[in-house]
Amino acid sequence: MKCPYCGHLDDKVIDSRLNKDATITRRRRACLSCDQRFTTYERLEVMVPVLVKKDGRRETWDRQKIVVGIEKACEKRSVSRDKIDEFVDEVEHKLQDYGAKEIPSKVVGEWVMEGLHLLDEVAYVRFASVYRQFKDVNEFMAELKSILDAREDDNTAK
Repeated sequence: MKCPYCGHLDDKVIDSRLNKDATITRRRRACLSCDQRFTTYERLEVMVPVLVKKDGRRETWDRQKIVVGIEKACEKRSVSRDKIDEFVDEVEHKLQDYGAKEIPSKVVGEWVMEGLHLLDEVAYVRFASVYRQFKDVNEFMAELKSILDAREDDNTAK
């Protein structure tokens, strides 16, 4: 690490601490040349693909956008904030494991839909109605029917 005071490249770490979320490491360092002390912060750099929108625009991944959408879908439902955070963590892990520099936003949307279907069916229908842009009640009812049919299939398989 380059000393901000004298520019020397050798230093020693005096103290290291994690922040409360364990996502950032704070290090106190001392320059071996001028003995000045300084602080550095290290953060894990996570590489996630760029999202390619329907209209061809490219956007960087924004975790908060997904969280807000899921929170709206789960409003007044018995889904805790911890469950939402775990769910979004899973989506982020899928993104990191995707192995490409770009990913269609439609793929991420489908991942969210699949996960919400397991998390809370009402939240799933709310999210689907916005995400799939249902044009009328018939499209909405068709989605509900597919949920009921899947539930019926699960019950007959047991």
